[in-house]
Amino acid sequence: MQTSRIALIILSIIAISCQSEKKQKETIKIGNQQKEISAFDTGKKIFKGKGKCYTCHKIDKNSIGPSIHKIVEIYKEQDADLIAFLKQQAEPIVDPETYAVMKTNFAIIKTFSEEELKALEVYMTEVQK
Repeated sequence: MQTSRIALIILSIIAISCQSEKKQKETIKIGNQQKEISAFDTGKKIFKGKGKCYTCHKIDKNSIGPSIHKIVEIYKEQDADLIAFLKQQAEPIVDPETYAVMKTNFAIIKTFSEEELKALEVYMTEVQK
């Protein structure tokens, strides 16, 4: 009886982790190349590389810009669309007074594909957990 409960718990954990991993894996287009990589890893590469987001945003503390934790929390609370903001299709809702600094980065963000923007959102959402 006890053994079957433990087995059931282990199987449940494996099933949940497999679903999570499956959800995170996707084929994305970076430039002209298609790669299968997790959205989280892609978002992390964009955040720390191409996007240079790390220069103004830290995971758990405010810097030049608000922390990832704060951004994700406010977007979640307000059921807002982070990608729309990054595409300049929505007004800033997190520290609007620092928006002028962020505006200079939109030239870089405009070069991001839809897949890259989604991956960046996945990274920001998952890294703060």
